Amino acid sequence: QVQLVESGGGLVQAGGSLRLSCTASRWTFATFHMGWFRQAPGKEREFVAAVSVSDEPTVYADSVKGRFTISRDNANNIMYLQMSRLKPEDTAVYYCAAGQLLTYSHLDAKWWGQGTQVTVSS
Repeated sequence: QVQLVESGGGLVQAGGSLRLSCTASRWTFATFHMGWFRQAPGKEREFVAAVSVSDEPTVYADSVKGRFTISRDNANNIMYLQMSRLKPEDTAVYYCAAGQLLTYSHLDAKWWGQGTQVTVSS
């Protein structure tokens, strides 16, 4: 029903930047809150950031506040995660997600993309 495709991952040195993109249908963008999760090897998947279907509010994990920015380009059905001042601990597979419930600290994700690898070298 909801298909999400993320891209933009890669290898970057610590302190650098990457921008991830997530594409979906126009219906998806108009209907659901969207966000990003990540999963490092041997660790549980964790919430990173989310943006309301109404563009506001945005929600960030404490670990990325001030460094990452989430946004929606509703005209083109693209969600972005701009990542700056990257750290080795940001290394993970990043997943685009969509859901119906957005809280002050989390997105109740129901649909997921396949993931894109982000590797930050020291």
